[in-house]
Amino acid sequence: MRNTKIAVIGGSGIYDIDGLDAAEWVSVDTPWGAPSDQILTGRLGGVDMAFLPRHGRGHVHSPTEVPYRANIDALKRLGVTDVISVSACGSFREAVAPGHFVIVDQFIDRTFAREKSFFGTGCVAHVSVAHPTCPRLSDACESSARAAGITVHRGGTYLAMEGPQFSTLAESKMYREHWGADVIGMTNMPEAKLAREAELCYASVAMVTDYDSWHPDHGEVDVSQIIATLMGNADKGRAMVKGLPALLGAARTPCPHGCDRALEHAILTAPEARDPALLARLDAVAGRVL
Repeated sequence: MRNTKIAVIGGSGIYDIDGLDAAEWVSVDTPWGAPSDQILTGRLGGVDMAFLPRHGRGHVHSPTEVPYRANIDALKRLGVTDVISVSACGSFREAVAPGHFVIVDQFIDRTFAREKSFFGTGCVAHVSVAHPTCPRLSDACESSARAAGITVHRGGTYLAMEGPQFSTLAESKMYREHWGADVIGMTNMPEAKLAREAELCYASVAMVTDYDSWHPDHGEVDVSQIIATLMGNADKGRAMVKGLPALLGAARTPCPHGCDRALEHAILTAPEARDPALLARLDAVAGRVL
């Protein structure tokens, strides 16, 4: 039986977490380059925790330039078992208002300028992302959010756009009316895909800041409006995180949904044809099966 180690990847507005015992910022080297920032480690409620500011402290990385592979690899090297993504999003649903949280369970990936896999020529692998988030971890996020008094919606489709510009009105209407998306953001892809390749349980919590540009009464997205909502959402996000250790516990049993065994039958390249250089880079991510 392993020990639980929870990682929180904080999005816009969340650059640290409160209340960690023995808190320390640590540097982690990865074969995929440097992660977004140092990683804050410590213990919360008797459970090991790690926190990674996705955009770096001071918000220095744009959504396209976030080093997603290095981030996931670094968390895996630290012994993380469960990853909770917290990110600011726009809403396509009237009932999902600014200040609400959505526990995302599906994605539409519209990003195009990012490396989306640890695997490639010399070691080909195909993992399933039919169900890209972990229900067990999502349950914990929902329970903790509700206990903190946050209005939370369970289930929703996250449209991941490239950015850094916000949507046109035509795009916003298309995503909402024809594609069935519920929220829109710029950072959960390829993060969720890479977490699955790294056999990490992954949950996505979308913190709604605005109605994108489709809403006739709210107009276009305004950064000053988003920042004002972000501040309140950041406090709510920290409150949700504080309740997670008690719900997940210190002892880690195998994921009932198989997230931690996603590579079991995923690698197709014959052992004799595998590239040693790529295998060396995969030591943390895929070491269990390689």
